[in-house]
Amino acid sequence: MRHAILGAGGVGGLIGIALATAGEAVTMVVRPGTLKDYPREVSLQNSQGTFTAPVEAAEAITKPYDVLWIAVKATQLEASLRSVAVKPEELGAVVPLLNGIDHVALLRARFGQDRVVPAAIRVETERVAPGKFLVGSMAVRLNVSAIGESRLGSTLEQLRKFGIKCQFDADEKKLLWSKLVVLAPLALTTTASGLTVGEVCRAAEWRPRLDGAAREACAASTAAGTPFDANEIIAIFDKVPPDTRSSMQKDVAAGNPPELDAIAGPIMRAAQEHGFGALVTRELVEMIRGKSTASNQS
Repeated sequence: MRHAILGAGGVGGLIGIALATAGEAVTMVVRPGTLKDYPREVSLQNSQGTFTAPVEAAEAITKPYDVLWIAVKATQLEASLRSVAVKPEELGAVVPLLNGIDHVALLRARFGQDRVVPAAIRVETERVAPGKFLVGSMAVRLNVSAIGESRLGSTLEQLRKFGIKCQFDADEKKLLWSKLVVLAPLALTTTASGLTVGEVCRAAEWRPRLDGAAREACAASTAAGTPFDANEIIAIFDKVPPDTRSSMQKDVAAGNPPELDAIAGPIMRAAQEHGFGALVTRELVEMIRGKSTASNQS
């Protein structure tokens, strides 16, 4: 199969290398002006060693692909879609791996209801140089909407062989919210505090905020029709590798815009719509906005 990876960062690099090592044809879609410096062999380092694989690289999608994987930051989505220069029917499936909820409707409006196959990936990964990627100790999990099973069954099997835990889920809303109710509290508290997950969990000042944000995220998901037990979500935090830093935290440290609307937005909008408070989430968002503004001004 032919795969295009829109977003050559940590997540896109992981998916691209996993598929390329299985013999799939992979094109990494890179930012305009960077093509000449992008390597034709990419590498990934994880706990099992270093993997390398040949890939193509392009600045735009100008020919048909069986799968378009969208692995950009939510803040970059609209701009990155300008590089997709083919008709929707020239793509077999469009698989977004973005944080949040709202991007699914946007992509379906552009590519078609059935062509877009929502997915959620849980991984600690980053790009350390063009074409070079590092995966942390956290197990990689990929959940994909069951509407894509006939088109993506063989692809997920290839990803499983690479060590990625994959499954198809029948409930799309639960698939997306199940990631967000964990991600949002961790991303917001680590970014606001500047601490690792383990430090947040141990800090008297921050652990109540972490747990409070989880309760608000679960209240939002429940209001949206996807209930989660907040106590079960809170129990997950102590199992996350303690030295983990969130991607939002890294973005703010690097002076890049954080994905606040994608990650915190659904929670705050659900709170407003259904008439409950999201005071902890809002407090953390304001703290992060202050840090982000200070970082951009320095």
